[in-house]
Amino acid sequence: MTSPKSALIVGAGPAGLFAAERLATAGWAVTVAERMPSVGRKFLMAGRGGLNLTHSEPAEPFLSRYGEAAGWLAPMLEAFPAPALRAWAEGLGQPTFVGASGRVFPTAMKASPLLRAWLARLADLGVVIRTRTEWRGWSEAGEAILVGPEGEERLAPDATLLALGGASWPRLGSDGAWVEILSGADVAVSPLRPANCGFDAAWSDLFADGFAGHPLKALALTHAGRTVRGEAMITRHGLEGGAVYALSAGLREAIAAEGPQTLTVDLRPDQTRAALTARIAAARPGLSISSLLKKTLKLSPAAAALVREGHGPGLARGDL
Repeated sequence: MTSPKSALIVGAGPAGLFAAERLATAGWAVTVAERMPSVGRKFLMAGRGGLNLTHSEPAEPFLSRYGEAAGWLAPMLEAFPAPALRAWAEGLGQPTFVGASGRVFPTAMKASPLLRAWLARLADLGVVIRTRTEWRGWSEAGEAILVGPEGEERLAPDATLLALGGASWPRLGSDGAWVEILSGADVAVSPLRPANCGFDAAWSDLFADGFAGHPLKALALTHAGRTVRGEAMITRHGLEGGAVYALSAGLREAIAAEGPQTLTVDLRPDQTRAALTARIAAARPGLSISSLLKKTLKLSPAAAALVREGHGPGLARGDL
């Protein structure tokens, strides 16, 4: 009998674990090297927000969300579409549901049960996961250099797959240190850029002190003719959250090319301007602006404060 082909996967986030599962299912002997003490740390962090696995919308609009990458991602999404991802999660004993936004979440609304079941499946497939084991590049002979609790060792697998993450969460393992390793090996690396990210706004100290950490629910955000509905979070320095992330690629590119941008915030997207104007006109005379916003227009304290805050670079006045 011939020995199975061997694969070294560097990085034990979702990409690395998916690759390990596919290769092991195909009969490969798989070793996963993870330099952190445990696996899936960003995956578990995402679970704190409910773990948005995918979206229930049809394939065409779903693919359009990937912008310039849609062309080369299309075959992958066709091979493993959103329903297949839901079926995979349910195969691990984790049923899913579609939220009001169309996003898909595990019923448990956290990542840990899914990760535990996934690791058990990988163990059954014979996948070896080695934590506290750092990849340091390749030797002159082309061997993978690993440094772990037992010191340095060199492996010569049939294939090495790098699933290294970006540079978004250094404390969770994604510090981008691999860029220097690959560049030193004459591998071209595109500059790292933020994907889902928040944006700065010139809040006053009064607003930032009073409302950082407060959510803005059921709003619509518009930039460059594209409108997204959802939620956002006020931070000390600006805005972040699901609706902001959906627009982040376009905002990021526009800021890089043109400088500060205007993001229009519609706090009452289900009501027309005419209807809101009529409600304001019918309000009791003499109401303060604060009462008008909160009692007549039914805005939350954070939303009302946002309207009064006005505008700064990157954020337009709340559009009522």
